[in-house]
Amino acid sequence: MQQLIHRIWYQGHQAKWLLLPLAGLFWLISYIRRVLFSCGLKQAQVLPVPVIVVGNITAGGSGKTPTVIYLIELLRQHGYKPGVISRGYGVNINGVVAVNPNAKACDVGDEPAMIVARTQVPMVVGAKRVSVAQTLLADFDVDVIISDDGLQHYALGRDIEIALVDGERRYGNHCLLPAGPLREGLWRLNSVDFVINNGGPAHNGEVLMTLEPAPLCQVDSSRHDQFNMQHNVVAMAGIGNPQRFFNSISQLGYKVVQTVEFADHQAFDQKQLSELSAQHSLLMTEKDAVKCRDFAQSNWWYLPVNAKLNSEFDHALLSQLQQVAQTKKGLSHGI
Repeated sequence: MQQLIHRIWYQGHQAKWLLLPLAGLFWLISYIRRVLFSCGLKQAQVLPVPVIVVGNITAGGSGKTPTVIYLIELLRQHGYKPGVISRGYGVNINGVVAVNPNAKACDVGDEPAMIVARTQVPMVVGAKRVSVAQTLLADFDVDVIISDDGLQHYALGRDIEIALVDGERRYGNHCLLPAGPLREGLWRLNSVDFVINNGGPAHNGEVLMTLEPAPLCQVDSSRHDQFNMQHNVVAMAGIGNPQRFFNSISQLGYKVVQTVEFADHQAFDQKQLSELSAQHSLLMTEKDAVKCRDFAQSNWWYLPVNAKLNSEFDHALLSQLQQVAQTKKGLSHGI
């Protein structure tokens, strides 16, 4: 099914015509929601601290998680105390849940588990982002909120919007879900503050982001061996765009003898992955690794990546954030 969807969205498969009526219904529902908020019949919840939303207008992976980690580190370097909220996709969460560094991905979601394991940032997950954000502010010392995804969650007021674009796949066939990958039309990009292009080439007005790989790490965090580049590897990925990962590790010189695609957010078990790694080392993404920590074997590895953006973006974001923070501080003091 995943391969068929990819062919419809990105390779011109004619089955998209069968899905266009559903895409029309999706557009109508989305349009009504936007109108309700824009005319004031529904109110967005405005929070006392700046809110940065990192999202996209397409379904599937586009580099949101590395971008969120980049923002966490950038804001900390400039004296901010960021916190993160997320839906926790792929898991059923009752109410709101604070994510700790040892949280299981099956309880809080792949991305939240990875973000907190990497940064130890205060983070809360749950279905209703307004409640999640309010809990984050009540329970942690936070002066700016980063929303991991949520560009279309209009109930949450936001001050800065960042949209990610997959630089390779772009917008596919330019159709709305389910006929294409679009959650909203391309017009939506005109209203965001920054459009980040993951992988380029960047188009007019887009900020180019690259993902720089780090040395391989073992999924079993208690081990610190060095990977032997002469070893063959089986590469696996359960992310939005597995082929990008496979291309990257091949370009880095790893000897890939087999690639295995899994669905995004898929849960893994030890037996399943042990069979893949019976004869060769197993190489996966960092997001997949957080789901395998409890039963990892010594020949399981993951590739960390770090987002890199230019200093012009950093300056523009920090300048806008400072203005928002000053405005909100003034309002809280009755100015």
